[in-house]
Amino acid sequence: MINQDWHSADIIAALKKKGTTLSAESRKAGYATSTLANALARPWTKGEIIIANALGIGPEHIWPSRYLNKARKTRTDKK
Repeated sequence: MINQDWHSADIIAALKKKGTTLSAESRKAGYATSTLANALARPWTKGEIIIANALGIGPEHIWPSRYLNKARKTRTDKK
């Protein structure tokens, strides 16, 4: 089975289980409260890393489709 990206609701729930929120992590990183939500909808490396660090895992585990393409070993997005 191919790993699928986490659903945005699962990411939000995982953050809540860690005792934080997307808004809190966004503010902690110096962004507006809604800025990190961008990483849920489209590739944004900085945001993905902030969210992943808050969860204690690598961003490639949350968004495998955005990261390593096994054949080329490069990110699949161009941003």
